[in-house]
Amino acid sequence: MRRIEFTSPLGRAVAPVVGGILGFAVLFGVTWIFASMATDNRERNPETVAKTFEIGRVDDVAKLVGEGGPILYPDLRDATGKRSIVIDHTGDDPAKGWQVYYAYPADRDESCLVEHIANSRNFKDCEGRTLGVEQLQLPLDVRPIVENMRTLLIDLRAD
Repeated sequence: MRRIEFTSPLGRAVAPVVGGILGFAVLFGVTWIFASMATDNRERNPETVAKTFEIGRVDDVAKLVGEGGPILYPDLRDATGKRSIVIDHTGDDPAKGWQVYYAYPADRDESCLVEHIANSRNFKDCEGRTLGVEQLQLPLDVRPIVENMRTLLIDLRAD
């Protein structure tokens, strides 16, 4: 087999550089193909938002609600405040009697957020009205879950 020899100084200087660039291009291409094949097997829409939010032990949270009234949580999905929720508990059994409400009146929209009146079961809305917790909007896509009769979770998945 005959070997190619460059006789000019320009050929001897440029040939190794071009060969090195072509070698790196081939290496990059092979790496790109392997990476592309590896990521095709993964889920295309990764889960970025948690589907549940852990509140805590049911006996501890029930005690807090019993002493200070329902608990107001700020928006758990985004910063608009539209999905701020109120967690309430009624009854003697900490594992039962949980209810979630949106933090706005049932007769208004999410632009009228409420604030909790300390140590009571009442809230004050954007118009200054005093409302009981039962007068808040019931959500269709947020619900309480008691896991293993010990832990209170809020399910944030839409039905």
